[in-house]
Amino acid sequence: MGKVFIGGAWPYANGSLHLGRLASLLPGDATARYFRAKGDEVLYVSGSDCHGTPVAVQAIQQGVSPRDIADRYHQEFVDCFERLGFTYDLYTRTDQDFHHQVVQEVFLKLLHNGHLYRKTVLQTYCETDQRFLPDRYVEGVCPVCGNRARGDQCDFCSTLLDPADLTDKTCKLCGNPPIERPTEHYYLALSRFEPELRVFADRAQGWKENAVHLTRRYLDEGLQDRAVTRDLSWGVDVPVKGLEGKKIYVWIEAVSGYLSASKQWAAETGGDWEKFWSSEAEDLTAYYVHGKDNIPFHTLIWPALLLGLGNLHVPDRILSCEYMTLEGRKFSTSLDWAIWVPDMLERYQPDSIRYFLIANGPEKRDTDFSWREFIHSHNGELLGAFGNFVNRTLAFIDKSFAGQIPLGEPDAEWDQATASLYREAGAWIEEGRLREALDAIFAYVRKANKYFDEQRPWLQIKESHEECGRTLFVCVQIIANLANLLEPFLPFSCDKIRRFLSLDTPSWENISAASGVQIQQLERLFERIDVSQIEVELQRLEQQKLDRQKRAE
Repeated sequence: MGKVFIGGAWPYANGSLHLGRLASLLPGDATARYFRAKGDEVLYVSGSDCHGTPVAVQAIQQGVSPRDIADRYHQEFVDCFERLGFTYDLYTRTDQDFHHQVVQEVFLKLLHNGHLYRKTVLQTYCETDQRFLPDRYVEGVCPVCGNRARGDQCDFCSTLLDPADLTDKTCKLCGNPPIERPTEHYYLALSRFEPELRVFADRAQGWKENAVHLTRRYLDEGLQDRAVTRDLSWGVDVPVKGLEGKKIYVWIEAVSGYLSASKQWAAETGGDWEKFWSSEAEDLTAYYVHGKDNIPFHTLIWPALLLGLGNLHVPDRILSCEYMTLEGRKFSTSLDWAIWVPDMLERYQPDSIRYFLIANGPEKRDTDFSWREFIHSHNGELLGAFGNFVNRTLAFIDKSFAGQIPLGEPDAEWDQATASLYREAGAWIEEGRLREALDAIFAYVRKANKYFDEQRPWLQIKESHEECGRTLFVCVQIIANLANLLEPFLPFSCDKIRRFLSLDTPSWENISAASGVQIQQLERLFERIDVSQIEVELQRLEQQKLDRQKRAE
């Protein structure tokens, strides 16, 4: 039995989750569910990023405290993840005392080990707002690609930036150009880790291509030392005399959340966090699941911090998805061009959302969410293929066999195909190729529907009740194994199947449903969505954007 650590990206607690962000988080839960079914020990953690510029800016705009904003959206995230079936071992938040303590311990150990140094630098300062500006408060022109960028990173070309790199700088709060003033900060000697990080990246396996390419690019350009403290009012205090009022920079604080969440989980449950973190732990694999914009923080900065702390396990698998667009346009929170997860959960089944975001998600390349594709996907695949096979098999048994699984014998050909699918789909999931795993399972579903059609049980029962029973017995075995194979992707539907057939908890091996078992509380897994809903949703999306524009005026 192996050990698997899964670190899910920490969403900023400054606004509702939209589908594009959810697409980058969902692979973490599917991966955790798979490894648990396989019998491995899993620690799956994440939390709400309650510090940093996005939360502070939102608080200023609404005239409330950052904690008010964080409280509101953290609770909303918790509710959404629960309704979507996420199985975090711990979902926490960064504005808790426990997290602050662990982050300060990380800071002091890095300082003790000689990886931090003090330096007086010029930092952007807004004379209008009378404050030093965090990097994300500074906007300007990227020196690499010429697009508008934030002071920490360009979203267009993925270059890591410092506000001083930008031209035509403006303050995000007031729109006026900032000046520069001297201030003292601690810096991480990231450049010293470059040789070790090159070896780490060269040996990497199980990284997405975007992570490989971007990491090589950063290394080839040469790593620069980065500030680890900032002049902020909201965040984790720097635990050093003389630097009162300064905070630990969010980019080092947030990634340290993986470690603090693991320690918090251990403190609350009595678990052993070290077996998921020790560099000497045997048979341990660490997965990190996030979007493309977070790649350098997980492939360079976090590994450097772990190397600097010593004796801690560095990332193994980097599951970094690409971007998802909406009806051919980039998701935009400011323009309200987005599908908000809480709203979508009010109208659609969580399994429908999970299925689409994995089957059509940005796993390898940018993809687009369209209402037409979503509804046709639900009706064609979930209802037409999977739901149809389960319903017509079990409904036939309910009607013609008094609801009891008929007598039958294992089918060698189907048993072999099922065993092969467990191996094939499992291997793809472990490689982070969830879309291919799901495609293979649905090819198996279509093959099962073809088997049902070819056997024609509606005719068999007129000729031989026993022969019809044998066909349906084989179909029930396929359904029972689908409850395992689709568990990582469609947990709510699989829970229903286990209830129908009185099956045990999920496993990742060929199982059988016994003859004579009474089918329990049979119901349809999915209902058809009327295609007229496509136009309804498109109109709602446009109206949402217009309402935002009117409020802005």
